[in-house]
Amino acid sequence: MPPRTLLRSPLALLPGLLALLAPPGTNARQDLQVIDLLTVTEPRHMASVASKIRTEQLSVNDIYLISTFRLPPKQGGMLFGLHYKKDNSRWFEASVVGKSNKVLIRYLRADGKLHSLNLQNANLADGRLHTTTALLAAGEAFKEGKLTMSKLRLYVDCKRKDVDSGSGGLPQMVPIDPDQVEAMEVRTGQKSYLRMQGFVETLKLILGGSLGRVGALSECPFQGDESMQNTVSNVINSLFGEQTKALVKQLTLFNQILMELQEDMRDQVKEMSLIRNTIMECQVCGFHEHRSRCNPNPCFSGVDCMETYEYPGYRCGPCPPGFEGNGTHCADINECAYNNPCFPGSKCLNTAPGFRCEPCPAGFKGNIISGVGVDYAKASKQVCTDIDECNDGNNGGCDPNAICTNTVGSYKCGPCKSGFVGNQTGSCTPQKTCQSPTHNPCHVNGYCLFERNGDVSCACHVGWAGNGNICGRDTDIDGYPDEPLPCIDNHKHCAQDNCRFTPNSGQEDADNDGIGDQCDDDADGDGIKNVEDNCRLFPNKDQQNSDTDSFGDACDNCPNVPNNDQEDTDGNGEGDACDNDIDGDGIPNGLDNCPKVPNPLQTDRDEDGVGDACDSCPEMSNPTQTDADSDLVGDVCDTNQDRDGDGHQDSKDNCAEVPNSSQLDSDNDGLGDECDNDDDNDGIPDYVPPGPDNCRLVANPNQKDSDSDGIGDACEEDFDNDTVADPMDVCPESSEVTLTDFRAYQTVILDPEGDAQIDPNWVVLNQGMEIVQTMNSDPGLAVGYTAFNGVDFEGTFHVNTITDDDYAGFIFAYQDSASFYVVMWKQTEQAYWQGLPFRAMAEPGLQLKAVKSITGPGEYLRNALWHTGHTPDHVRLLWKDPRNVGWKDKTSYRWRLLHRPQVGYIRVLLYEGPQLVADSGVVIDTTMRGGRLGVFCFSQENIIWSNLQYRCNDTVPEDFEPFRRMLLEEP
Repeated sequence: MPPRTLLRSPLALLPGLLALLAPPGTNARQDLQVIDLLTVTEPRHMASVASKIRTEQLSVNDIYLISTFRLPPKQGGMLFGLHYKKDNSRWFEASVVGKSNKVLIRYLRADGKLHSLNLQNANLADGRLHTTTALLAAGEAFKEGKLTMSKLRLYVDCKRKDVDSGSGGLPQMVPIDPDQVEAMEVRTGQKSYLRMQGFVETLKLILGGSLGRVGALSECPFQGDESMQNTVSNVINSLFGEQTKALVKQLTLFNQILMELQEDMRDQVKEMSLIRNTIMECQVCGFHEHRSRCNPNPCFSGVDCMETYEYPGYRCGPCPPGFEGNGTHCADINECAYNNPCFPGSKCLNTAPGFRCEPCPAGFKGNIISGVGVDYAKASKQVCTDIDECNDGNNGGCDPNAICTNTVGSYKCGPCKSGFVGNQTGSCTPQKTCQSPTHNPCHVNGYCLFERNGDVSCACHVGWAGNGNICGRDTDIDGYPDEPLPCIDNHKHCAQDNCRFTPNSGQEDADNDGIGDQCDDDADGDGIKNVEDNCRLFPNKDQQNSDTDSFGDACDNCPNVPNNDQEDTDGNGEGDACDNDIDGDGIPNGLDNCPKVPNPLQTDRDEDGVGDACDSCPEMSNPTQTDADSDLVGDVCDTNQDRDGDGHQDSKDNCAEVPNSSQLDSDNDGLGDECDNDDDNDGIPDYVPPGPDNCRLVANPNQKDSDSDGIGDACEEDFDNDTVADPMDVCPESSEVTLTDFRAYQTVILDPEGDAQIDPNWVVLNQGMEIVQTMNSDPGLAVGYTAFNGVDFEGTFHVNTITDDDYAGFIFAYQDSASFYVVMWKQTEQAYWQGLPFRAMAEPGLQLKAVKSITGPGEYLRNALWHTGHTPDHVRLLWKDPRNVGWKDKTSYRWRLLHRPQVGYIRVLLYEGPQLVADSGVVIDTTMRGGRLGVFCFSQENIIWSNLQYRCNDTVPEDFEPFRRMLLEEP
């Protein structure tokens, strides 16, 4: 078999190859020139051949293409083609289309269009070997030096398969100029046939000769041709030489014998045809017994057959409905293609015969159409109507309590119906609301703390603890129940209290024995009782104490330097007493102008040696930093001029005429929010038209509010944009305050002179939400640094000892050491042991006092605080519990303070367990218009202020209304 290589040489030059096999000038009709296309693989040979064609002008009249090949069943592909390399366009191409059993001939016409010829029912792709012979051109194949083809005749396995398209029947093929042949290439299907597991055995191009002579080469006796023998001999002599002449003569003789046999066979065929016609005529005349032409029925299934006297002796009726054809052959009509009768979205299915429509698409209902024939398809239309899913009894696919909206072919689930909340498609549950007893999610011993957009936050009443949805008894009122609660959210305040009778809101347990440190006699579990242990929370059986202070080496942050305060400013575990860099700012203490306040830049505008970060007068030199009234403003720059009474002197007040102790300035423009009409500086006024601003503290000039609830999207869940969600934020309208925290505090000694008693010792626990004072001390305050306008302040008060009977309480609106409110409680009646400067008598019971002392800390203020009642120029008694009941040892009390300094509203409530035992009612006083919070002690040790909580609140309670009307009626 010839080598299977893909030919890549110009076909227009192939006649030149043939010219090399026959001398120029010979008669092309007589000289048959053959080239094997499967062996011509050298494109470099084509250039010389092209030159030869241009010079000798070969005259070739007929061109043939012979091929022997095999293709797998129903596989096809290109057999032979001549293409332009530049744009891959075809000049001539012969292909086999396996699936439709046809031969496709395509060539470029003279008008530049591609012409196609189809030979139907050419069974070439059947896995057998076939030989094809094609007459491509007849007459003058080369005219004026250009190759052209004007006739096509095709023989398959020696049988003609098409109609001669000569004499003007075939559109003229565009000629190939010899100068263009370099731009063309020959392609064969040899490799692709091999991939399909077929093969091309021969592929030859023949110029000159006759059809009979060409047929001899393919063993097909197309016609007699006396020149065949000479042609074959010439070709063989030309190819093989004198050695094979004897063999050629024998082949020639054998070929003549074959031709004679072919002539005899043709004569026999003619005779048989004559006999057949004669028999048919005799049958018509009735000479023989009649045989039915309609049995068996030659017509299409179901079509009637009628015998006739005309050939072929029968006639078929019309095709059945749904079919088209001549009755003998009928094909199904595709009604769906003619006129689709189905509803859009329902597929039309063609059947044999007829058609049918699929059921209506989802979301629609209607009839199912089926029938036969185009007319029926045109006359019948499938009608589908929309289904209203929202009224099907199931509310569509939405939750029964969600709004369902019907759409064409579907539906949409909207928000939950009024009174319900949820995720629409999942579950719409009855809206939790504090306004409805049936839908209030809070426990019977709880209350609604926060309600917004269907979300309700619950809390337990005083004397109860839990998550608000479930509450249990809380004897010590520290926020943890006496017994564990079955809360599904694992809320920490549902866990059992590890000190049932002693408040410890941090639940600290150093030795992890389940008993809290506050009620554990040996908190660290080292076998040494707390009262004797120099490290109560660190196990140290050896009690080693190198510096002989009150703390053993195991817990001493300066084990070699006495430091009973254990102060550690930068929290690095090394006490200030032995830390070379107390504030941890990288500047050694000796060089740091603010040793206890981090300030790596060491800025000092007044050049007094004290950095601005800790300078009580940063713009005026005051190296001693004296601050007699403990208001955090140095004496040098303290004017004490405060027109609005909010605790900030006018020169430092960002709203000098409007009380605003918090000094909140959300947009940092130097103007406090209380007197700034645009707190976030976004161009939308806070309250006046075109406001109000739906995000007063967060810039949002577009005022986008997707849910139309009056709160802009920019601050929907976090009004002050401090990253703490509003329900968890103790000051939702201040980005500077988020959690209750007294870890940073100022100690204020109210009797600094003399040595009657020692100063208080404060211990802060639970992340700043619990304070313990351990000493029997002079009157003193622990004051937080956060200042408030309106505020709710609450905490649990507990004296954890059975010794002594003196004062403890809390303060609010602290502005300086001579200006604050104090709520204080004495256990028993007692005269102060210092009779000077005046006799002070304490009575048992809870008291509310306004401190406005002309002297400030000292003996006058000391005695005035001890004394129950008014002390002119120092203390004014605003309210006293008429029960005159003192506090009990080791008993927890819960206080609640409501202070609205803008109107002077004050109210104090006191609970013992869940029971309200004291209520000041509404007290109106405007002495202090806001300030800081803290705790107070006077000569009482072991006081616990537990579970401290504060929350910004400027909303004036309803019970103030009668006082508002009264104030308006005053002249």
